[in-house]
Amino acid sequence: MKILLLEDDTVLANILIDYLQEEHEVMHAYTMKDVLNFLEKQSFDVYVFDINVSDGDGISLLKELRSFSDTTPTIFITAFHDTKYLKLAFESGANDFIKKPFDLEELGQRLENIKRHFGLGLMIQLTSSVEFNTQTHLLISQQMQQTLRPKESACLQYLYQNRHRVVSTDELLQNIWNYEDMPSDDAIRTIIKELRKLLGKEHIVNVRGVGYRFE
Repeated sequence: MKILLLEDDTVLANILIDYLQEEHEVMHAYTMKDVLNFLEKQSFDVYVFDINVSDGDGISLLKELRSFSDTTPTIFITAFHDTKYLKLAFESGANDFIKKPFDLEELGQRLENIKRHFGLGLMIQLTSSVEFNTQTHLLISQQMQQTLRPKESACLQYLYQNRHRVVSTDELLQNIWNYEDMPSDDAIRTIIKELRKLLGKEHIVNVRGVGYRFE
């Protein structure tokens, strides 16, 4: 997975990076400003944010990202043991929470749980008969092997990762294209039409006037 780590403690950051790089690609941000600069240029599979950093707090940062329809799974790490921060973290849109000090293996297991829940592995079991290779963009079943175009692949992954809810066209546009390259809604409709042909209409449901849901 591609992880964005926000941690301003250099010693802890280096320990976490050394551990995480054994299995993942890791980018390290010291400040909230660094995070926003990274996100202008690339996307990530998971965020690991410290709550208390030099130029603010990770909770406020995540609230801001969620307000722009960024649904990237997020784990907070913190030295705070007050349940108030646990509540604030989840209210901001966090998916998990880990208190310092912690074993590195505990963080690893929490990341594995995120990976399973959001389908972030190399191979995703989309349906009982169809697998999807997220690296090669290949749909595989007994009846077919079909390579998706990059935007079709990104759209499918996004719908699958957010399969617990309806995703709007605007949200898909904001999370799949850069702002300056954003096309019209017709681009999403075309992609959805092609994906439904391959997977079946029953797996990508059109919720009229709202958006799409993966089932």
